[in-house]
Amino acid sequence: MTMTAYNGVPIPSFMYGTAWKKEATTGLVLQAVEAGFRAVDTANQLIHYEEALVGEALLTLAKQGIGREALFLQTKFTPVNGQDHRTPYDAKADLTTQVRQSFASSLAHLHTDYVDSYVLHGPYQRYGLGAADWEVWAAIEGLYASGKAKMIGISNVTAEQLTQLCARATVKPMVVQNRCYASLGWDREVREICKTQGIVYQGFSLLTANQGVLVEPEVRAIARRVGTGVAQVIFRFAMQVGMLPLTGTTNPQHMAEDLRADRFTLTPDKLRQIETMGL
Repeated sequence: MTMTAYNGVPIPSFMYGTAWKKEATTGLVLQAVEAGFRAVDTANQLIHYEEALVGEALLTLAKQGIGREALFLQTKFTPVNGQDHRTPYDAKADLTTQVRQSFASSLAHLHTDYVDSYVLHGPYQRYGLGAADWEVWAAIEGLYASGKAKMIGISNVTAEQLTQLCARATVKPMVVQNRCYASLGWDREVREICKTQGIVYQGFSLLTANQGVLVEPEVRAIARRVGTGVAQVIFRFAMQVGMLPLTGTTNPQHMAEDLRADRFTLTPDKLRQIETMGL
């Protein structure tokens, strides 16, 4: 199954996230692809990701007959305020140069000449968009125009910021990736903007940010009724309300189980129950 943004590029409807995997990254990406994942998310940010180790997995997969074209690769440009001293670009350079250097570094890490999706890891400020955001976005638009990034997007963005970006950008984002809290209506406001604009909404931390929901008796009852785990109920909920979920599980059994979340359907009343559970 795939989802498609307004520019017509399809994305597999479930994505494997590689944050916080450290030296285990290569092996876990191999396990995820073996389980059936065909979309992998990473970032050029050594605090939380080992992008080069994702690349090592890709080399192994190619030898196994799973070529680059069979996979959807998404990586990110992370501003200086999200990096430690190991920036993948000259931190003193202008922002356009930083984006280009980071992108070139990502291509080298991933042993490829293009990425399927390139994402700004987060705006430079908490409220609104400033000059730095517009300069970086213009540089990312340039990568899209070059054909080396098939889609572009933004992460950790508010509804206000996304509205501004869609209104003023030469090329509006095709993907948004946000942490998704049940207590905030599963990021409903941003999801609604994405739906209106034809943007694919990617939800992360669906489990880790919502531990309280996972132990709700109603969710456990739904899981028993459909014969699955509570995690799969949450992932299926996410899919049915229009999200592309990410999972970062390190358990091969859970990888396989998560991919089977599309084999059952939640009724409209159950969807409403889960969507309002944390409010």
